Amino acid sequence: MTKITHFNPEDKFHAFLKTCGDTEYTTGPLNGENIAIKDNISTKGIETTCGSRILTGYIPPYDAHVITLLKKAGAAIVGKTNMDEFGMGTTTENSAFGPTLNPSNPDHVPGGSSGGSAAAVAAGIVPFALGSDTGGSIRCPASFCGITGLKPSYGRVSRYGLIAYANSLEQIGPMAKDVKSVSRLMEIITEYDPRDPTMINKPYHCRCDGELNGISVGVPEEFFGKGVDPSVASVVWNAIKWFEGEGAEIITCRMPSVEYALAAYYVTCTCEASSNLARFDGVRYGPGASLKLSWHDSFSERRTEGFGTEVKRRIMLGTFALSSGYYGKYYAKAQIARENVKNDCMRIFKDVDLIIGPTMPVVAFKLGEISDPLQMYLTDILTVPANLAGLPAISIPCGKVDGLPVGLQIIGKPFEDERVVETAYCYEQGG
Repeated sequence: MTKITHFNPEDKFHAFLKTCGDTEYTTGPLNGENIAIKDNISTKGIETTCGSRILTGYIPPYDAHVITLLKKAGAAIVGKTNMDEFGMGTTTENSAFGPTLNPSNPDHVPGGSSGGSAAAVAAGIVPFALGSDTGGSIRCPASFCGITGLKPSYGRVSRYGLIAYANSLEQIGPMAKDVKSVSRLMEIITEYDPRDPTMINKPYHCRCDGELNGISVGVPEEFFGKGVDPSVASVVWNAIKWFEGEGAEIITCRMPSVEYALAAYYVTCTCEASSNLARFDGVRYGPGASLKLSWHDSFSERRTEGFGTEVKRRIMLGTFALSSGYYGKYYAKAQIARENVKNDCMRIFKDVDLIIGPTMPVVAFKLGEISDPLQMYLTDILTVPANLAGLPAISIPCGKVDGLPVGLQIIGKPFEDERVVETAYCYEQGG
């Protein structure tokens, strides 16, 4: 296979992290087509770091299920892509390898945490990429970079080989410049895998030739509330009006649980991260811990040096929320709020086929512009409901503000990924 050399800091986008080794491929529906893989998806014989120093030198002895399927389909894996460390971020600035730049404007972030995958597609380096989405990590960079990205229904794609951050939220998903390419990847990666007990045996099939007549679309008022840039809202409303002009019924609705969705998400994901990242102790993965210190001191030293600031912050938050005396106050309440979000979505879906709104409340911010972690967390407000409820959601370009892309988010009922993609395709063709 063709090799990609390491991108140094002077490269324009430095989306890739490392060279890929030679691998045997078969012929199939993606025969000879290049694809880039987010660096938290295990690739046999290729270093997989999750954008973290703590996994420097870690080479998985096995392929993730999605990688096996891509090789079977004949795809050529040309590189691993940069990401926010362990998927924790909205900018791809929280990486041990430095930030990735936005091809639309290199002074701006590409979004995160799958920013390297989005930048590689947007820059034309590869036609396809895989990302993962825990709270918007496919849709955010798709929106910021002006490409298409799909977060499948929870359980639609195997997570076997995805290095865990928050198991109950994350999904592997496809990214490409157009909807049909995203759909082609979904056809490949949804083959059933019994090794993932959360996966449903429901292969994906979509013709991308549907019509909008008779479809009903819910537009939650909260998706255009406080914090949403009026210019972004205006561009998205133009897209919604297009749907109405094509025969879709537009129904304004309420989703009051959005007020609690962000808190429920961040309590849940930090608690799961605290548990999942405990395995990185300097013994089993990455650079070895010091043999001259006690286990406790060595464990502490290795994690202090290996983890970045944002990862440490989320581990500490999650450990605190799970600690004795606080579990009921935080984690248990977050699960109640999460259930309320899911119930809200199901209530809306009794009257509509899809939910539509902005993907992100703003366009891509400048590199280094967001220094306050809370400000960064707030930008996830429109993407986390789909993860909390396990729903399929896609981001497609719908216009620009000040030369920067704006994403339209389409959310569907559980396991109705095909309808979400069909609707996105209709908009792409005529919007």
